[in-house]
Amino acid sequence: MTASLAGLYAITSDTAPSVAALVAQVAAAIDGGARLIQYRDKRASSVERHARAAALLALCRAANIPLMINDDVALALAIGADGVHLGRDDANVHSARARLGDAAIIGVSCYDAFALAKTAAAAGANYVAFGSFFASATKPHAVRADPALLTAARRELAVPCVAIGGITPQNGRALIAAGAHMLAVITGVFDQPDIAAAARSYSNLFIKELI
Repeated sequence: MTASLAGLYAITSDTAPSVAALVAQVAAAIDGGARLIQYRDKRASSVERHARAAALLALCRAANIPLMINDDVALALAIGADGVHLGRDDANVHSARARLGDAAIIGVSCYDAFALAKTAAAAGANYVAFGSFFASATKPHAVRADPALLTAARRELAVPCVAIGGITPQNGRALIAAGAHMLAVITGVFDQPDIAAAARSYSNLFIKELI
């Protein structure tokens, strides 16, 4: 397994008012122990998204933390990001790999379907993501996933699995115990008054799991 694909997976909120604010937020998350960053932004223009992604890439390079781009293979390619996360309506793994190269990290949302995860892993995805495990403010109408998916993925697939959706430091430990290699979090990190402390509360779950 790629060493970085374990621990807290911090996914940006699209509420940062500026590039500087976004960079400061992500720097705090990294300080709190985030091991993988995803730039996700459903509001900014394409020009703004390019500027924000490029600024985050410079930060992540300095911190030796991989930067993923949500949905947008073209943006990942344009800035030289470490990889892309693909949803149901995005490019497939094969086309993303052809454009981004063998070294790229490609993750795939599999929702509540283990069959999707098997297909993604067979196609060369570097990780698969299941969720929502709990009620999510980001996607309130998302399908609900069963923790048994994590156990099956850990047992049957050769790639790491990610849990996402309404995860808190209180409920996250059970998902790690079920088999999650990573916990993906948006509001639980970036909508908190102390982002570094919030990130650390998730990161510590993985430390305790190893003890």
